[in-house]
Amino acid sequence: MTILDIKDRKILYELDLNARQSLTQIGKKVGLKKDVVSYRINKLQEEGIIKNFWTAINTFKLGYLVFRIYITFQYVNQNVKNEIITQFVDYKNTWTVKSHQGQIDLASVIWVRNIFEFYQFWEKLLDDYEDYFQKSTVSIYSQAICYKKSYLIPNYNDNSGRKMYSATSGESIIKIDKIDYYILNQIAINARMPIVDLANKLDCSSSTIQYRIKNLIKRGIINAFRVNINLSKLHLQHYKVDIYLRQHKQKKDIIRFLEKKPYLEGLNLAIGWADIEPEFIVKNVDELTKILSEINSKFPDTIKKQSFWITEHNYKERWLPELI
Repeated sequence: MTILDIKDRKILYELDLNARQSLTQIGKKVGLKKDVVSYRINKLQEEGIIKNFWTAINTFKLGYLVFRIYITFQYVNQNVKNEIITQFVDYKNTWTVKSHQGQIDLASVIWVRNIFEFYQFWEKLLDDYEDYFQKSTVSIYSQAICYKKSYLIPNYNDNSGRKMYSATSGESIIKIDKIDYYILNQIAINARMPIVDLANKLDCSSSTIQYRIKNLIKRGIINAFRVNINLSKLHLQHYKVDIYLRQHKQKKDIIRFLEKKPYLEGLNLAIGWADIEPEFIVKNVDELTKILSEINSKFPDTIKKQSFWITEHNYKERWLPELI
């Protein structure tokens, strides 16, 4: 377990709000000099606490549909499992690939331009590996809501609210040109990539790159520049929770209740699975169980069932289909 002081935690918090802000800007907010902030960020990277910096891109606005696949394995050895995971990871339209402990062994989220594109991918996967699937479920992803990493700073109050942004299916489609897509492709998993480096890669001026990034933010295509933290280094665990409702009209009240909690990092809504799908960051199962009990007590006779999975490994997370 790595022990972080409050300054390191505030730096991580600020990087997650905007990973492209300057060292000077971060220093003013956390009360440190620029050089000290640089040293601390480098140390957090060297120790493996910071995995990378990534860009939250609203691909719904680029015209993509999102399908989600949940798989429970049977008769599978590690070699076959690795093959299946590789199929998902190598597919250019994959958003996430994660293994879990719980009712689901593997979860993946896929972008497609239309239903037939997904059908082709899924049919090929079933042809090759259906015998190893005890159960597979496909659902349609409708909304992803992301929240500030308030769990990093105990007793920290942010009057601006916890919600950072949301991406919703059915939003108006915005057309972008090749240069915009190339920029997004570069910063998708390297959000702090310097403007000069981007300009050199794309053979553009720095001012052109700056203008285009600002415009992508203004149009809501870029939602945020964030940091990917190795939770195990902080002795924390990611849990995905599924809440099935008896009284659907209480859904909004439950979401409003959860949004105030510092442990809530994300909330997903989909057609074809649970009614509410929050993602919690807590220390252990005991702490999670207390949270689930609190939800039940707060909303008696409302919830039909609650279940959770432990995220075991994240093989891929990229908020934009890859350029080949």
